[in-house]
Amino acid sequence: MKKRWILSTLVFLAITGCGSQTATTNEPAKANPVTSAASVTIKDFADRNVTFSSVPQKIAALGNGEMDIVYALGGNLVGRPTATGPISIKALNDIVQIGSTHGIELEKLALANPDVLLGTNPMNTKDIPAVEALGTKMVLTSANSIDDIKKQIQLFGQMLHKEDKAAELISNVDKKVQEINTQQRTQKTRVLLVYGAPGTYMAALNNSLSGSILTTAGGENIAADYPKLDSYPQYAQLNSEKIMKSNPQFVFIMSHGSPDKVKEGFMKEMQQNAAWNSLDAVVNQHVEVLPTDLFGTNPGTRIVNALDYMNKLLQTVK
Repeated sequence: MKKRWILSTLVFLAITGCGSQTATTNEPAKANPVTSAASVTIKDFADRNVTFSSVPQKIAALGNGEMDIVYALGGNLVGRPTATGPISIKALNDIVQIGSTHGIELEKLALANPDVLLGTNPMNTKDIPAVEALGTKMVLTSANSIDDIKKQIQLFGQMLHKEDKAAELISNVDKKVQEINTQQRTQKTRVLLVYGAPGTYMAALNNSLSGSILTTAGGENIAADYPKLDSYPQYAQLNSEKIMKSNPQFVFIMSHGSPDKVKEGFMKEMQQNAAWNSLDAVVNQHVEVLPTDLFGTNPGTRIVNALDYMNKLLQTVK
């Protein structure tokens, strides 16, 4: 009996010893599940705490910039802004178009069924109840400056647990700004930034994204001290008398769509003032329509391209 007990004990030890060795030497390493399962809480630009039970796997965006940032971070986009033509990110052409910050198509949003919808503060605050009724969380941000875009990148990086990639993207922006700073000239180029649609034109102020790009790229915004509009605090009413006095060397025109029509309408309106044709910008044919994807909307990580584009234009003035 004693021998049988000893034999049984040795067999048990041998089996458990082999099992322990197999677990430590032959089992493949498994990915840490904490990242995908851990809850995530972020504070958006509307000062709202938004909590996810796990890292959002399906993202929808109402703006091009937000879409670009999520794509650059490696997030999975299932809904994008409605566009009239091809978009800059060709890989996303076929995903569901869900409307824009001006109007969400709730049926299409429900079809996409995202974990989170990225909107604009304060414009989309009113849409939160309808969106959350579909089971989708809403995160609100804004992009009125280069710093805002960097904060967007950081916030989305936190939401997706992609902090390292977000830091890399922010570093790219900082490097471009530093590069431009080394090229700054003592005499800044005088610029009028015009935003609008046929029949409606506004001057962009320094607290707008285009104003931030201009001043960072080394330009002087001649409308910097214009009184802001109550309904659009990043813009001001055009003032022909002040424009003539400041004599801009460049006039940059921005629009969401039909840029040629916008330029044509703006030129007709300005030419009603006889002094318009004497402006340096007009004499030297420096009235430019800026690329819509870089200046008519938030360009996201392509803010680097927008800065580069603006800086090169400013450098053409002797």
